[in-house]
Amino acid sequence: MADIGPEHDVSPTPEKDPDDWITGDAPMTGPQRSYLHTLAQELGETVPDNLTKVTASKLIDELQRRSGRGIRGEDTSST
Repeated sequence: MADIGPEHDVSPTPEKDPDDWITGDAPMTGPQRSYLHTLAQELGETVPDNLTKVTASKLIDELQRRSGRGIRGEDTSST
């Protein structure tokens, strides 16, 4: 089997950098809003309702890290 190298991502769900999203300036989605409010509530914080998709995604990553949930919803609190 040939080595395809790192430039060929064969992961099942490759992720695009939020800064490269075409619709990144659009308002955050309903699921983003809901999850942000859940994370913020756990941390005793509030988040504005007028975020863009990109800003919401970055804030989700930050709040997940701070809450111990890990990146993209992985629970790392038991490790």
